[in-house]
Amino acid sequence: MNALTKPEMHALSNSHLDALEEETIFILREVAAVFERPALLFSGGKDSLVMLKCAEKAFGIGRLPYPLLMIDTGHNFPEVTDFRDLRAKELGVELIVRNVEDSMKRGTVRLAHEGESRNVHQSVTLLEAIEEFRFDALIGGARRDEEKARAKERIFSHRDSFGQWQPKSQRPELWALFNTRLQPGEHFRVFPISNWTELDVWQYIARENIALPSIYYTHKREVVARRGLLVPVTELTPPKGDEKVQIRDVRFRTVGDITCTCPVESLAATPQDIVLETLAADVSERGATRMDDKTSDASMEKRKKDGYF
Repeated sequence: MNALTKPEMHALSNSHLDALEEETIFILREVAAVFERPALLFSGGKDSLVMLKCAEKAFGIGRLPYPLLMIDTGHNFPEVTDFRDLRAKELGVELIVRNVEDSMKRGTVRLAHEGESRNVHQSVTLLEAIEEFRFDALIGGARRDEEKARAKERIFSHRDSFGQWQPKSQRPELWALFNTRLQPGEHFRVFPISNWTELDVWQYIARENIALPSIYYTHKREVVARRGLLVPVTELTPPKGDEKVQIRDVRFRTVGDITCTCPVESLAATPQDIVLETLAADVSERGATRMDDKTSDASMEKRKKDGYF
């Protein structure tokens, strides 16, 4: 078999992205048609920005039929939350922000100690927002290649009246037919980019010229080496003991709570650079960057059963 030429490889890549985009647009439109009170979970991260781009194509710029929802731990990177606010304002869409700190004030979230990560406690605040606004579908940017528990989940993921995910009670999804029936108090989490990979996301970002928060690209940052990760040095994550602070060229593959999200060493300054890095990566983005995925008691499957994204 002859090797593909560069134009042929480019055409193949675009055909693949076109198919993924078409599926995502179909799902976004299906949500708008079937549910009464959906919302799109929007963190300002790369996956939610890809979904937002597909939503613009699905409905037209400025015509998004559902609001954006962000569950803020209060410990997010300012570059990301600032970009989130800017993007929502540019699009003229409603942005609803609910804070874990408010749940702490109500007493529905209690930290084991002051330095505990708030990331896992987002589930409580999310469920409170669902009850407040009576959302019946939440559109999220999770992908199956991120983590083994996510790989088990359907595109239309049913949640019971407690917001819980039951892996053994999921509904079949054959021939793009989705069972969206709900009982009172239940809702769906919908994942339109489930079938995308990290590489697909970056190729699409490059093709569509999607703007991202600056921390996705190379920059100099103070870090310490800890448990095989580069932990950013911040007020929330100071050095421990005799850890040596280093200044490294890094970027973030994924963004989340400062207390559990780490950068990777990188000089990649463009989406095209990151595509090449991703092709060579042998560890998933969560495996390479998330401290909270390192312990079994904070496993993704357990968190999802408790109502996590």
